Amino acid sequence: MGSANNTAGAARKARIEEMRRADRARERRNRTLAVVASVMVVAGLVTGGVYVLHRQSDGSDTAAAKDASASGDAKNAKNSAGDSGHFTTGKDGVRTWSGKLSRTHVTTKVTYPMHPPVGGNHNPVWLDCNGTVYDKPVHDENAVHALEHGAVWVTYTGAAKKADVGALAAKVKRTPYSLMSPYEKQDAPLILSAWGHQVAVKSAKDPEVNKFFATYVQGAQTPEPGASCTGGVMQ
Repeated sequence: MGSANNTAGAARKARIEEMRRADRARERRNRTLAVVASVMVVAGLVTGGVYVLHRQSDGSDTAAAKDASASGDAKNAKNSAGDSGHFTTGKDGVRTWSGKLSRTHVTTKVTYPMHPPVGGNHNPVWLDCNGTVYDKPVHDENAVHALEHGAVWVTYTGAAKKADVGALAAKVKRTPYSLMSPYEKQDAPLILSAWGHQVAVKSAKDPEVNKFFATYVQGAQTPEPGASCTGGVMQ
């Protein structure tokens, strides 16, 4: 009897030990799987983080490139007159700009496609044009703003006759919304300009002088009729 009980106890201890070994083996497998899973998660996070950083870097580079491009476009827009088109000449000799004349206020130097300019981007401050005669060259950007207000701008080169310069100066002084200045870059000795219009005259007695003044001083072409011709700059 005792021998049977001893045999049964030994068998039970053996089963319990076997179950403990199985539990320990299962725990080891679970720990191994957990470690492997953790490593895979960390690797995935690292890979994902690198991808996101690359994407962000690429996005930043693209955005920076776009910003640089936009900045360059803005700079180019400020430095150009913003005009498109060309002159067409009428039977009376008056040249009319056919196309767009921009009117953006800029504080930089502007490159105009015509000389003297008849419109385009210009300085926020207009040139005094209340019958003002300047004996030195003026800034195109301020003069164009005066044209926007409806002024006629008389310009002349060193090739113009003194008598014609004097006669035109006297006319300008009698005429509000007009101005006069020397301008060496123009193609003819005497030129009259308004917003979008221009004519070269042969002399102060040329009939086109009075006609041009009558038509374009505060004429229908004026973008800002009634705007002031005083209180600007005098240079």
